[in-house]
Formats: sequence, structure tokens, C-alpha cells
Amino acid sequence: MSQGNSAPMLRTAGEGVLRLLFGIVMAVIAVALTFGKPVWFAVVTAVMMMLAAREWHRMVRSPAQREAADQKPIHIQTALTAMAIALSITALLLHQIVIAFGLLVLGAAAATVQARLRDDNPLWHGAGVLYVGLPGLALVGLKTLAPQGSQTVLGLFLIVWAADTGALVFGKLIGGAKIAPRISPGKTWAGTIGGSITAAMVFALYIAILSFNVPLAMLFAFAFSFVAHGGDLFESLVKRHFGTKDSGGLIPGHGGVLDRVDSLFAASVVMALLVFALHFNPLFGGHL
Repeated sequence: MSQGNSAPMLRTAGEGVLRLLFGIVMAVIAVALTFGKPVWFAVVTAVMMMLAAREWHRMVRSPAQREAADQKPIHIQTALTAMAIALSITALLLHQIVIAFGLLVLGAAAATVQARLRDDNPLWHGAGVLYVGLPGLALVGLKTLAPQGSQTVLGLFLIVWAADTGALVFGKLIGGAKIAPRISPGKTWAGTIGGSITAAMVFALYIAILSFNVPLAMLFAFAFSFVAHGGDLFESLVKRHFGTKDSGGLIPGHGGVLDRVDSLFAASVVMALLVFALHFNPLFGGHL
């Protein structure tokens, strides 16, 4: 094998190892926070959402604002979103649920107005406050307000992580037909189905450890994993629309924060709706 052919392979292998190592570290931290004090879970969630907000606002800026935004990475929309997220999560911790949602709506309105004054894709910037803020509220709400909150959040994480990892592995091993080649050329049907099967198996093992209903849990995880797939596909659609490959480069081997949590965004909001609006028990055992 020539040196020219081996270099890309070594680089790809190195990126894979880096991705795995950082993925393990992030997973350990997430699990520790899930069973730790609610305030620390809320603080780290808020920080992650603020970083994701920064990437979102940089990604959706108008062409006329790109050069100015490169010179000033944290612009006014990012600051408004960060403030709205911090205040809304704080309100939720104080069990002021209506105020928490109201603060996010106000933040979205403020970001929209500010972007309109700059002629900078106002609807995209305004929507970003809700796109990033609602998952933050959903995660903190599930942790602090839901019955069996820590176990529910961990189950949510396991489904999303397993679906993402399984999709990557099966997609690489099998390949085949693409789901949406114009939106995300790397996503295949084999990877998606493989990821959903992986999610069902991992979640079933988790529920078995808890001694709850395993067959129902498997069916739920398989179906629910498609919400995570949809979240991933949505961010790919946005990135393709704005001509961006990665939302950022903050996490080695993973790209930006948005690239890492796009599946979780959709899944957390839907899980919160199931638990709080429909009084659904996603653990299929224990108490409501």
C-alpha cells in the first residue's frame, strides 16, 4: 500500500478512535449528572444549550452578516438566547412552569426583532431560541419534575445514544439505499433500521435490569428511536440549506454541539410531551 493511500485510512481510524473516546467521556459525565443533584444537571444542560445556541445563530446568519459575525463570534442573538435559556431553566427549577415557557417566547421575540433590524434571517434566529430552549426545559423538567426522573432521563439517553451509534455502525457495514441523499448523503435505510434495533436491544436490557416490562419497552424504544433519527435529519436539512457541513468544531471527533445533540433535541421534547401531557410511563414499570 502506498503512503498516499495509507494516510487517509490512518487519519480516518484516528478520527474514529477520537470520536469513541470523547463519546465515552461525555456519556460518563451525562450519566453522573443524571443521578446527581438537579441544580448541577440544570447548570450543565443550560451551558450545553447556550453553546448549541451560539452554533445555531452562526449557522443561520445571512450572507451579508457572515463576515461581521466571524469577527464577532458572540453576537446579540446568541446573548439573547443564552439569557432566555438561563432564566427559563431557573424558573423551571423554581416550579414556575408558565413563566419558564413565557421567558423562552420573549427571548424568541427579542431575537427575531434584533435580527430583523440587522436584516439577518429573523425567523431563523427567533426559531432558534425555541429549537434550543425547549429541549433544555424538557430535559430539566424530566429530571426534576417527572416521576422516576433520573431513570427516565437515562433511558432517554440510552435510546438516543444507541440509535445514533447503531445507525453509524450498520450504515458503514451494510451501506445500501440512502434515505434522503440530497439532505444527508451518509444516512442509509440499513443504518436507520439497524440503529432502531440497537436502541430496542439496549433499552430492553436497561428495563430488564429495572425488572420492568421488557417486551413493551423494546417496542417503544424501536418506535421512539425514529424521533431521534428525525431530529438528526432535521439538523442535516438546516445545514444543507445554509451550506454548512458541521455546526462547529468544539467536540473533537463529533463536530459541534448541535451535531452531537440534534437527535436528543427532538427526542427530549417528545418524551416530555408523553410524560407530562399524556401521563405516559416510558419505563413500563415503577410508579407514575
